[in-house]
Amino acid sequence: MCNICIFAGTSEGRQLIERLSGRGARITACVATAYGGELLGEREGVRVLAGRLDEAQMEALFREERFDVVVDATHPYAGQATENIASACRAAGIGYMRLARSSSAAGADGAFVEDAAACVRYLRDTEGAVLLTTGSKDLPVYCADEALRGRLYARVLPAMASLQICQDCGLAPDHVIAMQGPFDEDMNVAMLRAVNARFMVTKDTGSAGGYEAKIRAAAKAGAQAVIIGRPPQREGDALNDVAASLEARFQLAPAPKKVTLAGIGMGDTGTRTLGLERALREADCLIGAKRMLDAVDCAGKRVHAAFLPADIGRIIREDDASRRFVVLLSGDTGFYSGAKGLLEELRDMEVTVLPGVSSLQYLCARLGRPWEDVYPISLHGREADLARAVRENPAVFALVGGEGGAKKALARLAEAGLGGLRAAVGERLGYPNERITRGTAEELAAGAYDSLSVILVENPAGGKTPLRVGLPDEAFDRDETPMTKSEVRAVSVSKLALTRDAVVYDVGSGSGSVTVEAALLAGWVYAVEMKPQAAALTRQNAAKFHLGNVTVIEGRAPDALQALPAPTHAFIGGSSGSMRDIVACLLRKNPQIRIVANAVTLESMAELSELAREFEHADIAEITVSKPRQLGRYRLMTAQNPVYVFALWNGKTEAE
Repeated sequence: MCNICIFAGTSEGRQLIERLSGRGARITACVATAYGGELLGEREGVRVLAGRLDEAQMEALFREERFDVVVDATHPYAGQATENIASACRAAGIGYMRLARSSSAAGADGAFVEDAAACVRYLRDTEGAVLLTTGSKDLPVYCADEALRGRLYARVLPAMASLQICQDCGLAPDHVIAMQGPFDEDMNVAMLRAVNARFMVTKDTGSAGGYEAKIRAAAKAGAQAVIIGRPPQREGDALNDVAASLEARFQLAPAPKKVTLAGIGMGDTGTRTLGLERALREADCLIGAKRMLDAVDCAGKRVHAAFLPADIGRIIREDDASRRFVVLLSGDTGFYSGAKGLLEELRDMEVTVLPGVSSLQYLCARLGRPWEDVYPISLHGREADLARAVRENPAVFALVGGEGGAKKALARLAEAGLGGLRAAVGERLGYPNERITRGTAEELAAGAYDSLSVILVENPAGGKTPLRVGLPDEAFDRDETPMTKSEVRAVSVSKLALTRDAVVYDVGSGSGSVTVEAALLAGWVYAVEMKPQAAALTRQNAAKFHLGNVTVIEGRAPDALQALPAPTHAFIGGSSGSMRDIVACLLRKNPQIRIVANAVTLESMAELSELAREFEHADIAEITVSKPRQLGRYRLMTAQNPVYVFALWNGKTEAE
């Protein structure tokens, strides 16, 4: 087993240890402080030594442990530590490698100074608060100037040693910001504005040290960046090159590829999580749709524009130069996201899912309302009954994506008699040109909206309609067309055992009473009726109940059934002598279909009894309903014709 020592004073050093650990190497990680050891955590095959070492102590450690190689991953500004490590390696006869962080300062907008002393000289001739982001090490140099000390706000690590230096230097407690990074651009802007800073002092720490975010933040907050240029340092190699060299030299076990599926929120940095920012910094490779990639800093990363799970899986499997992959997904990974398909595609890999802020959360926050009572649906590349969802819930949120999607959805609500409900359209949420428009659904349906839009519809009466089957007969428009009566209808629909996503055929729909009852419960209903007058009445009753999940087909069954999608359930209210042919057609379309058929004549009952023998399961009930009629001062119960209800199906029993 190889024996490697890594001086891990940077995030790259920690990433190198994480990449090599558990792969057959014995690693000693040297860190300056106990806090640095806490950041490393416990890892297989890794021993942590905390405490600063001088050159002699390093040499003694190297001779005692007889390392195969020492990797210097200390900070670019820790020049003395780098020289001590290199000298100790020469004295002990041990190989030395330098993990160097690339510079980012070329062309940066700021004043460059050589070192901390030069920075003090520069700041002496200025006025205004100074945010010092270079830590506590050089704080005594700045605080030695009494006039400058009162202008300083120091951002340091939340460690006792750092706080003690602040106290020893005479900094007032309210001038100390003790926080552990990383800090994104918005956080830096907030800090600069909080202390009303005119200047921000930073070092060229590279991308991993958040240098670019600090420079952008200074410009946004109107502060002058003062940049301490890097001291001359040893040549070295980037993280991936150092790791690849060690892997090849010591023939380490293959490194697992780690994939993070990350929700990036609404497009602006303000809705991103710290977990996402960390994943972005540590990633070797970023994958996502172009819009997602354009929203993040891709500098120094391999980048692939892709959004189909199969393409993303292929990219990850074929990229042998990268170990940490981040797949960028819009909004939240658990809300109508591509994460579901990717988890299946990448099931053989180590995958972490990072949630983000969804458009539902964001829009509700902008509207100043909770989202706990909101029912979410997606009309983006999916079929969903928006009108039904709005009727059944106090509030509905819909992803409507695509050109004209919002306008079509709102028009659908108006057509369903729901145009008077209050609604809001959110366009380009999270972007600088975000727009939120409020009004009634009917008013908003007249507008034009961006393809990147969502809607929220409020219905105070939603969900308050009693859940029932067997609506009163008077609820339907009537003529001479036959209608399945309320009590029989209640039993028949109950025997169908409908599911929310059921596809139902109502064969011989008549007045459409069963069509309406089924549509109030199921996903979609195809009402098939051979008589034009009856078909028109079915449409009329479906419209009366504002049902958007009903399609009326004029034609004779079974011929009229041929082109329809496969059903999960069917009700046969009238067969016109074609019962056997209709049942045969239904079974061809779906052998597991559940059929309910009603018979009122002895001939129909006999035919259904014979057909029932051909199914694995049959539930047959005779229903006799009596209704009162007035006879003088009295009411007498008068029996109606008995109806025989047949429920036929194959497969599992109802108990299963």
